[in-house]
Amino acid sequence: MIFPIEATRNHHLVDCIGRVFIIAHKESTSSLESVLSREGFTCEVLRQKTKPEFQNFSRSYLCLMNHQCAWEKATKEVQPTLIIEADFVPVVGFGRLPLPFNLNQSDVGLSWLYTCASQVYNVSPDGYGEGFSVSTVAYVITKLGAFHLLDLAREITEKQGATTYSSWDSNIDSFLRNKKLKNYISWRNYGEHGGLPNPEHHQNNLSRTHRADVLYGKLAFMPFYAVAPSGGRLKFLAVRFEARLKGIARLLTGRFLRLKVLRGSRQPGKMLSFAVMRYFWYLPYPQKNS
Repeated sequence: MIFPIEATRNHHLVDCIGRVFIIAHKESTSSLESVLSREGFTCEVLRQKTKPEFQNFSRSYLCLMNHQCAWEKATKEVQPTLIIEADFVPVVGFGRLPLPFNLNQSDVGLSWLYTCASQVYNVSPDGYGEGFSVSTVAYVITKLGAFHLLDLAREITEKQGATTYSSWDSNIDSFLRNKKLKNYISWRNYGEHGGLPNPEHHQNNLSRTHRADVLYGKLAFMPFYAVAPSGGRLKFLAVRFEARLKGIARLLTGRFLRLKVLRGSRQPGKMLSFAVMRYFWYLPYPQKNS
């Protein structure tokens, strides 16, 4: 069985990315910037300014505006662009993890490095997982993918407006697939979503929080939810344990790899291995000389 970390041994993330943009508002990004710098990345923080005309905008639309700014910059890059939200916590060795898609493939839209409610559609011969995710906590986007997502941003502005809540991130996959592009999910999460609960999600009948179901390795620093007044080491362990259980539950109930997809696959064994072994196969952390 070929897994992505073997298939892309010479395609480390740090060697394949042109620019890194950190999406932020008022959050501190110093720890994140420090880790990414040590991993060999050059980062630019896109910090949204507070303006009177933004007062009635929904938080989801403000978030879209920030990502739209990053997409505009990504269309000018030759290499793929890494876009990360300020509450992302990368794993140790983040830069030496594999790019989750074939760099020479011309029809790639984006690849999620952090997944939420993900599904796998197919596994390529060299171990890349084509699939779906919501959330824009951390992802790699191609020039072509960014170009098309600017159309998505304009469509949301025209049809839903700035003051209405929109789960626009859940439409990214279908929008790009309609443009004949393929999207990919990382075999395991390259980091954790460290943010605190978002009340706007709950007000619109969505989960308050989401966490990584399975990580590639230990985190480079403690996430926000574990250093808040109600946080701490026990809080961190409890959150990680719950996230792992939820991920395994999604696997066992056919929500990560759907039965219909498995039955229609030409390589069901590879699909099962991709889905199951991500939880139970031990991988050492990437080493500097790997």
